[in-house]
Amino acid sequence: MACAERTGLFAVLHASGVLEARMESRLADVGLSIAKLAALRQLRLAGDSLPLGQLADRLACVKSNVTQLVDRLERAGLVSGAGDPGDRRSRLAVLTDAGRAAFMRGSAIQQDAERELFEPLTGDELAQLQALLAKLNRAGSELSRISKLGDARLKPSRSDDREDEP
Repeated sequence: MACAERTGLFAVLHASGVLEARMESRLADVGLSIAKLAALRQLRLAGDSLPLGQLADRLACVKSNVTQLVDRLERAGLVSGAGDPGDRRSRLAVLTDAGRAAFMRGSAIQQDAERELFEPLTGDELAQLQALLAKLNRAGSELSRISKLGDARLKPSRSDDREDEP
C-alpha cells in the first residue's frame, strides 16, 4: 500500500509498526526489547522488586506472559527470582545491578528516540498530539470495555443451559 493510500486506522497502525520496529532494533543493540524495558521500568518504579502478579497488572498483561518475560530477564541476569516473604504462593522479580544498568541504557535509547521523533514538532503541536493520543486511548478503552460486555452477553449462563433441559 502506497503512503498516500494510508489513512485513518491504517495510517495509525503503520506509524505504530514503524516506530515499534525502530525501537526494537535500537534496544536489541543492548540486549533489550520493548517488553523487557517496560518490565525493568516497572520494577525500578516499584523500588526494584514486585510480585509477578503486580508486575503483570502494571504491564497490563496476563501473568503467564510475565512469567515467561521474567524467566528471560532472569536468564540474562537482569532480574533474580525470589520468594515473596509476604505471600509464600507468590514469586518476586528483583532487579539486579545488571538490570538497573540495562534499564539506564534502555531509558537513554528511549529518550533519544523520543527526542528524534518529537523534535520537529512545535510545543503546540506536541500538546495537540498528546491530547489526540489520549483521546484515542480513551476511545479504544471504551470500545474494549463495550466489546467485553458484548462477549459476556453472548455466552450462555448456567441457568440458560438448564432451561433447555427436559
